[in-house]
Amino acid sequence: MNVEASRPLTAIIVDDEDLARAVLRELLEKHREIEVLGECANGFEAVKMVSERKPDLLFLDIQMPKLDGFEVLELIGSDIAVIFATAYDQHALRAFEVHAVDYLLKPIVPERFEAALERAKQRIGQPVSPPVTQLVSAMREAGQFAERIVVKDGARVHIIPIGKLDYIEAQDDYVALASQGKKYLKQQTISSIETSLDPKNFLRIHRSYLVSLERVAKVEPYGKDSHVAILHDGSRLPVSRSGYARLRGVLEGQSS
Repeated sequence: MNVEASRPLTAIIVDDEDLARAVLRELLEKHREIEVLGECANGFEAVKMVSERKPDLLFLDIQMPKLDGFEVLELIGSDIAVIFATAYDQHALRAFEVHAVDYLLKPIVPERFEAALERAKQRIGQPVSPPVTQLVSAMREAGQFAERIVVKDGARVHIIPIGKLDYIEAQDDYVALASQGKKYLKQQTISSIETSLDPKNFLRIHRSYLVSLERVAKVEPYGKDSHVAILHDGSRLPVSRSGYARLRGVLEGQSS
């Protein structure tokens, strides 16, 4: 634990239910080594408070309106020790265990709280591994795909519905999300974001591009053995040879 022994650990409680926050606050009262910096009732408040107060430890509900717990964790980074509070089923809990994430199953049992707290203390100052996107993928049942993507831009949080996403472009360790004439940068690989999208709606047309199939107006030749996808808004995206074969197969299937 990379925290000076002379100072208390700091924590923030995030849950949209008053009773759930009260339970956690009561369980923490006997831990004088932990100072609760504040409480949040939704994900937006949590992102703001965590950015400003920089706690050592975060108690984080998963099922919340506006932003859920996973989206909050994506936006705040991975260097905070997190204990999820969850009512998820057994399939989801196995994903938590495989990825060594601390969690508390609601209703919270005091003994289980103490064990999770002790484990979390040992992780303070260590980055979450693997990335939260892998955890979310492991928890998503077959046939389930993301309905939106969240992006933090300074102090602002943007929520992009998947239906309004035009294409995704890889840029080093980031992806640029193109939506309604604007681009939003998010620190994530294009491969990991591809696994969260429904392959019936999005296609990898190039190692650096994923496109919404319904945005593609036409595909034209572009030089020798290369093509370009032209979207309804006029955007032009490169199409690799393998991407063209996949795209042509999909478009021909739609027209037949």
